[in-house]
Amino acid sequence: MGKKPRVVVAMSGGVDSSVAAALLVQQGYSVIGMMMRLWNEPGSESANRCCTPDSMALARRVAAKLEIPFYAVDAQQVFHDKIVNFFIDGYVQGTTPNPCLMCNRHVRWEFLLQRALSLGAERMATGHYVRLKQTEDGKASILRAVDDRKDQSYVLHVLNQEQLSHAIFPLGDYTKPEIRQMARNFNLPVSERADSQDLCFLGDGDYRSFLIRQAPQVVRPGPILDREGTELGEHQGLAFYTIGQRKGLGISSLKPLYVLSKDISRNTLVVGPAEQLGRRELSAASFNWLAGETPAGPFRAEVKIRYKAHYAWATVTPLEADRVHIRFDVPLRDITPGQAAVVYIGEVCLGGGVIQAEL
Repeated sequence: MGKKPRVVVAMSGGVDSSVAAALLVQQGYSVIGMMMRLWNEPGSESANRCCTPDSMALARRVAAKLEIPFYAVDAQQVFHDKIVNFFIDGYVQGTTPNPCLMCNRHVRWEFLLQRALSLGAERMATGHYVRLKQTEDGKASILRAVDDRKDQSYVLHVLNQEQLSHAIFPLGDYTKPEIRQMARNFNLPVSERADSQDLCFLGDGDYRSFLIRQAPQVVRPGPILDREGTELGEHQGLAFYTIGQRKGLGISSLKPLYVLSKDISRNTLVVGPAEQLGRRELSAASFNWLAGETPAGPFRAEVKIRYKAHYAWATVTPLEADRVHIRFDVPLRDITPGQAAVVYIGEVCLGGGVIQAEL
């Protein structure tokens, strides 16, 4: 049996990436731990949940426990330019962006992968819950994780075949409870550490206050209308609302009202009762087909419109210019411009694109 290649593990000081490193060491790989220092708001240097001093110290302790080299990489500038600006620009334009998708595409699997390769590594591993499979034509397919509650294929649909050729995902065949037990068995100092839930660069978890500080132009009050054009109240800025939102509208009504849409050109928020909430169709742009090839025609598939959404059956029609039209069997309430529509056939993730606003 040949010697296994050198692999860099993207570490965060959390349970998942730590167990990923431990498993690869156990399997005989030459492992290097690498952790990124990400951007924080000035004065909040300890706020970024992905790279607090405590997280960095824990990652170093795990590396020492596993007897592997550990490097900290300064990714503050690329993170700010590619992720924070993307996040702010999306809200300014009236969408609800998902920065985790762009972080995987530009920071983890471009910036960090290049650093890994520069150290002589052939592969890079992360603690994502997802599986890889080689197809008969030699391409890589992303499969849902065994633990469907932790499956992260949704946020990895942005990768390409070159990136996948270097990828290892050690956790995809395990459940989260199994991973925690492995952390205990490996005697790792992170075994009981809680999972991070919020966006890493929002120290207090409040994206509204972050936007007010970083992009005060989003505070632009305007009318709240129903579908008939009747004015019901005033919103504080379209960036502070998302499709399907019910609470925080500041409107008195006999029936609960939900955000139906946002009209950027008129700076209006459109609301209505639950029966008006929902669409059967969407258009997605910048669609990334993981196989690197666009299907020839319409096909049936399951689609997720948010990371935590349920799979929904639909007819998917590829269009020109990396666009896709999706028609669902039943209306969905939370189709939100800026989020991703990700397409699956069985356990295989085919790819995804960014949901566009209605014309």
